[in-house]
Amino acid sequence: MSVAFAKEESAEAASETILPARPISDRINLVTEAGLRMLQDELARARQALEAANVLEDVNERRRQSAVPLRDVRYYAERVRTAQLMPVSTSNEVIAFGHTVTFARDDGRTQTFRIVGEDEANPSQASISHGSPVAIALIGKRVGDVVQLAQRELEILSIS
Repeated sequence: MSVAFAKEESAEAASETILPARPISDRINLVTEAGLRMLQDELARARQALEAANVLEDVNERRRQSAVPLRDVRYYAERVRTAQLMPVSTSNEVIAFGHTVTFARDDGRTQTFRIVGEDEANPSQASISHGSPVAIALIGKRVGDVVQLAQRELEILSIS
């Protein structure tokens, strides 16, 4: 095997392992207790995957296998570092971070979402980010209030 071929292999492997950083929002990193645990768990998983990749003998394979875990370690370490644990609200009078809100849409549908941190938001599991347009429109409102969201109206039915 020629030296040139070996260098090409290394250059190719190196280019495969340089991944762009995961984007981090410039919003304040509010988290629930469950959200903070999730971030810590993901950081631990990424560190374990990175450790496993670092014991591989083949340098090119080690680079390939460590690329994603290395990127994830950086991301989750920063998210844990900047996390601001929000206390559970003691009042259900006004919508705030951590509340579960049920609202009626002007098209007749009723929806319920919990307002959580960006990393734990999952609309398919009834949670939305505190930075989402819906959450921004709802925060600070009370039961019975009607909020305008784009061309839609939402009437707040309950807060828990």
